[in-house]
Amino acid sequence: MSQKSDSTIDFSTAQDPFAQREAEKYEQPIPSRELILKLLEKLGKPLRRQQIAQQFALDSDADLEALRRRLRAMERDGQLLFNRRQKYCLIDSKDLIAGRVLGHADGFGFIKPDDGSADLFLSPREMRSLMHNDRAVVRVAGLDRKGRREGAIVEVLERNTHHVVGRLLKESSLFFVVPDNKKIAQDIQIHKDELANAKKGQIVVAEIIQHPGKHRPATGRIIEVLGKHMAPGMEIEVALRSHDLPFQWPAEVLQEIKALSTEVPESAKQNRVDIRALPLVTIDGEDARDFDDAVYCKKTAKGWKLLVAIADVSHYVPVNTALDREATNRSTSVYFPEQVIPMLPEVLSNGLCSLNPEVDRLCLVCELYINHEGKVIRSGFFQAVMRSHARLTYTHVAKMLVDGDQALAQKHAKLLPQLQELYALYQVMRKSRDVRGAMDFDTQETQIIFGADRKIEKIVPTQRNDAHKLIEEFMITANNAAARFLIRKKIPHLLRVHEGPSTEKILNLKSFLNELGLVLGGGDKPTPLDYMLLLKSVEGRADAHLIQTVLLRSMSQAVYTPEQKGHFGLALDAYAHFTSPIRRYPDLLVHRAIKHCLEQKQVDTFAYGLPEMVRLGEHCSTNERRADEATRDVVNWLKCEYMLDKIGEQFTGIITAVTGFGFFVELDDIYAEGLVHISNLPQDFFHFDAKTHQLMGERTNIRYRLGDKIKIKVARVDLDEKKIDFDLLDTPKSNHSKKPSADKNKFKHKKSNKTKSDKTKSKKNKTGNNTSVNKKSVKRKPSKAKSK
Repeated sequence: MSQKSDSTIDFSTAQDPFAQREAEKYEQPIPSRELILKLLEKLGKPLRRQQIAQQFALDSDADLEALRRRLRAMERDGQLLFNRRQKYCLIDSKDLIAGRVLGHADGFGFIKPDDGSADLFLSPREMRSLMHNDRAVVRVAGLDRKGRREGAIVEVLERNTHHVVGRLLKESSLFFVVPDNKKIAQDIQIHKDELANAKKGQIVVAEIIQHPGKHRPATGRIIEVLGKHMAPGMEIEVALRSHDLPFQWPAEVLQEIKALSTEVPESAKQNRVDIRALPLVTIDGEDARDFDDAVYCKKTAKGWKLLVAIADVSHYVPVNTALDREATNRSTSVYFPEQVIPMLPEVLSNGLCSLNPEVDRLCLVCELYINHEGKVIRSGFFQAVMRSHARLTYTHVAKMLVDGDQALAQKHAKLLPQLQELYALYQVMRKSRDVRGAMDFDTQETQIIFGADRKIEKIVPTQRNDAHKLIEEFMITANNAAARFLIRKKIPHLLRVHEGPSTEKILNLKSFLNELGLVLGGGDKPTPLDYMLLLKSVEGRADAHLIQTVLLRSMSQAVYTPEQKGHFGLALDAYAHFTSPIRRYPDLLVHRAIKHCLEQKQVDTFAYGLPEMVRLGEHCSTNERRADEATRDVVNWLKCEYMLDKIGEQFTGIITAVTGFGFFVELDDIYAEGLVHISNLPQDFFHFDAKTHQLMGERTNIRYRLGDKIKIKVARVDLDEKKIDFDLLDTPKSNHSKKPSADKNKFKHKKSNKTKSDKTKSKKNKTGNNTSVNKKSVKRKPSKAKSK
């Protein structure tokens, strides 16, 4: 070991408060996090990793690698800052906040702190040198007018946007790419020598050469020309790159899957319960290609025994293989209209892991014993080999069980008794679900029907039938059993957590319901049962769909986390995702944890610790939102394309959202949504009430409320912005069962106490045309940074 300098701390004699803990965890212990922080605090200056190693006299390869990993973990957890001088320093001592940048289409942004504290607002000025998804350090500069903490950039830690997809445009002699991802507000300047033969108006991918600064634009080079922006399928090509979705398999993954056979090896079937004789069936949509789950039930003296068999993906995807790393990277399959970007290669997702009919498959089974009241009285898990006896669809199962379709019943005569037993069990469990207070939002979903050249023929609503609900109920029950099993075993795991609504959202919701003469029970803390009872009370109302929408918006977003906080929407104290390991990485992690316990291995030998589960939960939650955003972008683009030849046509629709700048309308029978800008309303001062979701005219007393029927004309469609503008043709017709009993003179005596932010004036421009919210055209002038 090298000679230590006088200023070096001797680790062998230093008072490390957690030396014993480190010695228990590692054969060759290294300084604890606490001691590293103490060192930096004592020296009062940033240090390189090599300097830290020298201070603790660490020079072996193993020690240096362990220190590197520890410092990276401390940086990730917000304990240390790694600056651009490649040095580590204390964050707290400098009163700085490190976090990830979240961009916004309007030019401002936010810092999401690594320590989980509240986001900081970043003004457009601060965002000049940042791009969405960068990591940066900020200092708190004060509070903005909404009372939010406002940040000032101190240093950019990481640049995480290296490629941008968008339209190549030209203004005078200047070429630039307008990013499709509107969270990236900066255009990317392209020198004429870096065009790679791309033509103005084409969709391109640009590699960023120089990131933006406060006084310089971002610059780049064209590395891929995708083609014309109206080419069939272009919307998916753009979304994949715009949202940085992995869609090509790395070479090492392709190499690994070469070793996989097309059939389950006999050796893999050993030491498993053989349930191939049981008539397990899969029930999925007509266009499904990967089958995660199969079900079977049998009547017992005390109720039923239900088996939920799930594909044993973990058998084929070992921890830390190339397959596993790519599955982690993707986190989820992404479902676009008529195209899927799978989490796993098709040899697994549609082959070995898919519970296809009449072939042997490995599975992990949740065994549930359910009494006559529909309550689970006992549950367990086991590894098995199974054989699906049929691939059934929701439509056909519902026709047999609900509609009594004799032709289908005869076709599946051998399975019909089993299906009838499943349906009887579902009906009992459904009653138990209602008693528990689980919510059932019957939201309106749509399906895009394509014709030739991937052009939309029509957009149709999709309906959930009892077969959908049957499978959903069985999957929820198995997921709940998985969560309870893992909690009982005290092994690190991920839960699916859905917290209850915030106090502010509850107050706003109650204000909205009060306008309709409705009451949400439960006082300040309504329970899932209170929500469910309200949903039941509005069934059959013309505005039931909109009330459901507002109830949904009042709730928080579900996330993956090891913390047990329950699932509010399902009225369960614990919930995990277990039933879809082919398409969701958290399910795969749950399978690994369950199998680790079934094999009676020690908890401390599990591949994941609690900190790793926290990180994976955040990673999977983020990637789930990324996939949702990409899918939404594609659907919005397709709907805009569908509406292009309908400009000037008149339609009726329902107001689906109200904002301070206008309201959104969903068209009847078309299900496309567009904006009626406030400048297109009758001349008046309109007050926006966020609590009651309405715009109110001060002089005319005209109200535009969520759920009102509206007649519009399609005014403008912008494919690049994925937006549709409508012109208003008449005043709203209330779609509510009870109109608000507001005083018509409510606003006439309110004068100077109103600020400009409280009301918006609707007016025409000089030419008499309505001013559109979507003023940005395809041809844009360079930004100020470009013109310098």
